[in-house]
Amino acid sequence: MIADAIQNSVTTPPPHSVSVSKIAMIELNAVTKSFPSSASQASHALRGVTIKVLTGEYVAVLGKSGSGKSTLLNLVAGLDRPSAGSVCIAGSLLADQPVSALARWRGRQVGVVFQFFQLLPTLTALENIMLAMELVAVVPTSKRRRVALDLLARVDLCEHANKLPSMLSGGQQQRAAIARALANDPPLVVADEPTGNLDTETAHDINGLFQQLVAEGKTLFIVTHDANIAGAADRIIELKDGLVVADTSVKSARMAAPRSAKA
Repeated sequence: MIADAIQNSVTTPPPHSVSVSKIAMIELNAVTKSFPSSASQASHALRGVTIKVLTGEYVAVLGKSGSGKSTLLNLVAGLDRPSAGSVCIAGSLLADQPVSALARWRGRQVGVVFQFFQLLPTLTALENIMLAMELVAVVPTSKRRRVALDLLARVDLCEHANKLPSMLSGGQQQRAAIARALANDPPLVVADEPTGNLDTETAHDINGLFQQLVAEGKTLFIVTHDANIAGAADRIIELKDGLVVADTSVKSARMAAPRSAKA
């Protein structure tokens, strides 16, 4: 596991020991997600998962294929609902919201970055970002173009603003997808293998952008196999067979490392 390769890591304190001054961005309590199977028995993607992520944390989620990583991310993003247990994001219980309200909530509160970009092929990079704004009407109409151009400039795509996704490289499409995820300035950004289809240099640039977002106070929840992303995260959660098998504070380890080395 990537987490095993990170030296001096320590286990994150249980939720009850966290300072009360900290605000939870993500709270999952005994969450189970089941799917029908061909054998007429439910297949459990998640089994009683309890997780608490504080505002401003950078969390990497690791695990083999089929461990429940993408299911977990979909629940956090409000793209799916649990079979049992509760999901609370930014103080909102997602089960309490109808589908239409949930879509509007997600547009305001969560930026989603998909592994395969999911840009609309008939819209330019600029239009993809502006559409995300239009769907929730957080950004005033008169400001949407300027905000979208500023976001494209931030990911070094300003000169490609009027290109369709098919005219962009994989790395450019992923950067456009990240800009779209930031369209409404959400406090939470979730990403599913955001560097999985990128070359090493582009993946490094994306990782640097993620670190900038955390420095600005955003919460990141990222499913990944990328050792660089895992190493930059504050915390690593490992899943196996739908269960959390490790929850490691990498940030604490990094802070302690110089003192340990000196000793």
